[in-house]
Amino acid sequence: MGDSQTWTAVPAAAERARSVLAAAWSCAVTAEGGREEFVGAHSVDDDGRVLLQVPEGSSLLAAAICAPRGEPSAVLEFADVAPVPVRNRIRSRLWLAGWFVPEEGQLAFRPTRVVLRPPTGAVVIDLDEFAAAEPDPLALAEAQLLTHLADCHSDAVERLTRLVEPDSLHGAVRVQPLAVDRHGLTLRIERARAHGDVRLPFHAPADTVSHLTERMHVLLTQASAASCPRPLQRQRTDGDR
Repeated sequence: MGDSQTWTAVPAAAERARSVLAAAWSCAVTAEGGREEFVGAHSVDDDGRVLLQVPEGSSLLAAAICAPRGEPSAVLEFADVAPVPVRNRIRSRLWLAGWFVPEEGQLAFRPTRVVLRPPTGAVVIDLDEFAAAEPDPLALAEAQLLTHLADCHSDAVERLTRLVEPDSLHGAVRVQPLAVDRHGLTLRIERARAHGDVRLPFHAPADTVSHLTERMHVLLTQASAASCPRPLQRQRTDGDR
């Protein structure tokens, strides 16, 4: 179930894809040798090229060495997982289709197709835009920032709901921070049987954590000046079974 709050000032699809790639700790690789999961084994070049360290016994490495021209086709999958426990924690998935090439003891992946799938639907990203884009400046710090906000400042999260349109809070039982980027903060509004997301845009981009602190202060000041919404429903309504 979606919400009526207006979404503005969001990162471009190529930037979101690069942010997923930068923050992901693991990836799944499907190739001619089968499917393998790799944890903490990849790095990313400035142009978005993925470098993968694989063990000597990996079937993927064998396929890359033995394939004609040393270039087997493959698909890399990355999951963008919300750091705060919420329903449906997978915020998006990123797929890279292309070729592996053995290179100095590792595998270099050259994408020929990039697809990002957020809840709103799959987006095919132009390869030149993907290579030129940069990750969001808060991407690597996001997990720590959001868990700190949820664990230590739940009162601030509830205060921010004053900036949410009342219709979006109807039937809400819990609100959690879902995502943050330099353009805004996203809240996950959970109801008894559904959930929706609402974005609170910043008045200006936050390119550093210091900037983010100021942007959050502005949002909280605005929330303090706003009228209080109805309190969250801590229990089911009579109509829920």
